[in-house]
Amino acid sequence: MPYSPERYYRRSIRLGNYEYSQPGAYFVTICAYNRECLFGEIVNGGMRLNEYGRISEREWQRTGVIRQNVELDAFVIMPNHIHGIIVLNDDVGERRCLAHGKEIPIYKRAIHRIAPTEEIRGAEPGTIGAILGQFKSIVTKQINTIRKTPGFPVW
Repeated sequence: MPYSPERYYRRSIRLGNYEYSQPGAYFVTICAYNRECLFGEIVNGGMRLNEYGRISEREWQRTGVIRQNVELDAFVIMPNHIHGIIVLNDDVGERRCLAHGKEIPIYKRAIHRIAPTEEIRGAEPGTIGAILGQFKSIVTKQINTIRKTPGFPVW
């Protein structure tokens, strides 16, 4: 079935009055468009990521590095969806990560980049919706560049 913007929208299951930028742990599931098995396959009981799955994994891990208030907990990429736990905190400062087999400090600082526009479109900055929207956008662009399908949905 060809892509149709009218078919892309669905009802939100988010709580209407909940502030999704509050510190806490959030369990999220992100499904591929039409539940297409896009990210790899199950082989001998384990997930084998393909190129698109490796892109998704790399960008998911970067989410916790480039955002000062985000830490990532467990996540798994399946053939047609991703599960993960995102922890939002209000901590800004030193954190540690493993690089090349040794722990190194990462100093995070708050950086705000808000364009001076009349109307802010999309999710409010710093919310789970904005974080996931940015993740999905960069993964979509990279996958569509590889498969030469600009504008086609991945999620």
